[in-house]
Amino acid sequence: MSTADATGGTRSTAGTAAEARPRAGAWISWTALALMTTSSVASLRPSPTMAVYGLACVFLYVVPALVFLLPTSLVSAELASGWEGGVYNWVSLGISKPMGFLAVWCQFAMTIFYYPSLLGYVASTLAYVFNPDLASSGVWTAAVIMICYWSGVWISSRGTKGVAGLASAGLVLGTLIPGAVLITLGLVFLGQGNSSAAPMTSDHLLPAWTGLASLVLIVNNFLSYSGMEMNAVHVSLLRRPAKEFPRAMFLAMGLVLLIFILPALAISWVVPSEQLSLTAGVMQAFDAVFAEFGSQWLTPVVGIMLVTASLGGMLTWLAGPSRGLLLISRQEGYLPPFLQRLNKNGVQQNILVVQGLITTVIALLYAFVPDVSSAYWIFSVITTQVYLIMYLLLFVAAVRLRRNDPDHPRGYRAPMLAGLCGIGFAASLAALLVGFVPPSQFESGNAGLYILFVAGGALGLGLLVPYLFYRLRKPSWKQPEPEVSPS
Repeated sequence: MSTADATGGTRSTAGTAAEARPRAGAWISWTALALMTTSSVASLRPSPTMAVYGLACVFLYVVPALVFLLPTSLVSAELASGWEGGVYNWVSLGISKPMGFLAVWCQFAMTIFYYPSLLGYVASTLAYVFNPDLASSGVWTAAVIMICYWSGVWISSRGTKGVAGLASAGLVLGTLIPGAVLITLGLVFLGQGNSSAAPMTSDHLLPAWTGLASLVLIVNNFLSYSGMEMNAVHVSLLRRPAKEFPRAMFLAMGLVLLIFILPALAISWVVPSEQLSLTAGVMQAFDAVFAEFGSQWLTPVVGIMLVTASLGGMLTWLAGPSRGLLLISRQEGYLPPFLQRLNKNGVQQNILVVQGLITTVIALLYAFVPDVSSAYWIFSVITTQVYLIMYLLLFVAAVRLRRNDPDHPRGYRAPMLAGLCGIGFAASLAALLVGFVPPSQFESGNAGLYILFVAGGALGLGLLVPYLFYRLRKPSWKQPEPEVSPS
């Protein structure tokens, strides 16, 4: 997920022209853009989720890359090169202002469930630094989520500088180095004559079909690829956007697929799927591989690297989407004044605190759900579905803007825009609907309870809450532009 979300959807300017082309010497190369995109999307966190499929994870990563990642990248590039203001302005101009509010709300609301799922992964990873048995403890997971989140709120409320730099360092520290180590040792593990825990034959290239539930885990990959609409804002920095942007996106897609697929395969070689934890799977694989080579002392070291990267990413995301929601709400009066207040550092502390209270309640659910992996999966699905609502609006807005304002200057025009939007919309809608089906891995659970949690979280938070805010809004809720003190 991209960390550029901090301002991507905040401004509601008229958007009558694209931003001015950069001055000479300010261009970036298409390879640099590809690497920027890779760093903002790629992560080891979803690897255990796909490792349960073994070799079939290749198929399950490639398909959403073609039907979601590619359309989102190219369509967002056209919108970003033609209109300022990010998702709010694109959807407002293409559909309506209420739909623009819904889009920017979904960008914010999905983080309410994103943080518990991300920090659930942090808790399981951190367990391997102290005691691996803690990875399956709901109480441990809930405690780590609450401590990490509220610490992040405290740091963000102080307007700390330099937090965004943690995300860049996190790509190397928490993704590339551990990923390369995992893949290398996995290959050595196989090279020494050990058999793979998952079959690696050609007849396992496709996931076993046991009904719709067997494909549900593919939904998580849509969240893994999300955030491309933020990277598209850099299209105006390319010398020849029409040629170079697609080239950059295809390279980025290849790199992202390698970073996603190879570690997932390495985990499937070492850890049997029935023993795999969706939150602690990465550390399970490292622990098993290091044990094979008599180097288990390295497991806590890798755990600290992964935790550091994840927490850095959380901090860069913490104030971003809420900041976008704040600015739009001040201009249009979408939120009550209490939620619009800023602290002395110009930070929307009240929004972060209310969000934190909800996050705390969600965290406590981990303590009462017997299977931590099930809770992690449910929160991941809700996160994805709320975000997919925004993408549905994005694709509709792009088609309407091309049809209603075809002569508006754009630095980049996506080829076959209507077709791309049709594919992206259909894929997003399918992923949203499939998310309501309990995955085959959790057949033993209560299907009705699963659907209730997912529907209540996704539809309630993604649609009902913004509808109530919009219907209850008052003219007095509009506020002057906030004066943000330097931080």
